[in-house]
Amino acid sequence: MYPKTQEKINEGWQENIFPGVVYRFIEGKKKETKVLGNAAIIPQKEKMTQEHLFDVASLTKVVCTTTVILRLLEAGKIFLEDSVQKYLPQFPDKRLNLRHLLTHTADVTSWINQRDQLTKSELKQAYLSIRAGDKIGEKVKYTDSGMILLGFILEEIYQENVSTIFQKEVLSPLKMSNSYFSPIQKPEIVPTEQLKSGKILKGEVHDPKARVLQEHAGNAGLFTTIDDLDRFLQIYLDNTDFLSEQTIKVLLKDHTSLKNGGRSLGWDLQNNMLFHTGYTGTFLAVDPLKKQGFIFLSNRIHPRDCKTTYVKYRDDLISTYLNEKSLTKMV
Repeated sequence: MYPKTQEKINEGWQENIFPGVVYRFIEGKKKETKVLGNAAIIPQKEKMTQEHLFDVASLTKVVCTTTVILRLLEAGKIFLEDSVQKYLPQFPDKRLNLRHLLTHTADVTSWINQRDQLTKSELKQAYLSIRAGDKIGEKVKYTDSGMILLGFILEEIYQENVSTIFQKEVLSPLKMSNSYFSPIQKPEIVPTEQLKSGKILKGEVHDPKARVLQEHAGNAGLFTTIDDLDRFLQIYLDNTDFLSEQTIKVLLKDHTSLKNGGRSLGWDLQNNMLFHTGYTGTFLAVDPLKKQGFIFLSNRIHPRDCKTTYVKYRDDLISTYLNEKSLTKMV
């Protein structure tokens, strides 16, 4: 499947844009999975396998946070125009609603001074104090803040921490039995960045905000395998009723207030596909109508983060895939 895309992936590996990768193409009931390179290169080399757990970073947003929100919307327990203040009374900005958070149109300032030095409760309080800017509802500005606030909202609704909510509402029902939340200790974990201290992050979430917020982070923290992500994508590909067919169709539309931002609820929209990336070198692409999916899990920040080079490569890879996909027949 997708020989040009596979050639591009092999090229990225050969050029050391990432030490290793596991990827899968899904075409209806047909699947093709490939494994390249190493899961780790320091302190010693470790061969990549299909069973390795990845820190999937912001894929947590769509696998976990967005999924729980969508099921609550389906059940009529929440509504897109509900204000954040309805669930978090201490939140200062009355204008902000759930749609803004889900579509990254809240125009909130994402920078928090001395963020990494704050305690868990101090960082939470800092997020509960942010305000939207003048472009609220008009401008798409991708930040973690919206999903972090949605995580706090879920905790108010369920009266449990988000890690527990995600386990009960998503991972267990979908039989994602090899998915866990940071910190974890398992033999086959793909390490991420080597910090300035010399420490190599392994089984501990790379995202600094999620490292502080821990079980309260709605933006990152999920460790999972390609097989478990496949199980997740089946709710979009296989009419499982975990999400209704109507919900999935609605997701393929622009949900920004002005209908011009190219964002769905939680997901990015690309060529009639739902798409999302993870900072650590991961992405998901799923076309519910054509029953096609693409899962890409690399360890591109191990041991160093060369973001500019990777982002250019990733965009070229996605473009190659979309061009090749457009030539395939509907399953």
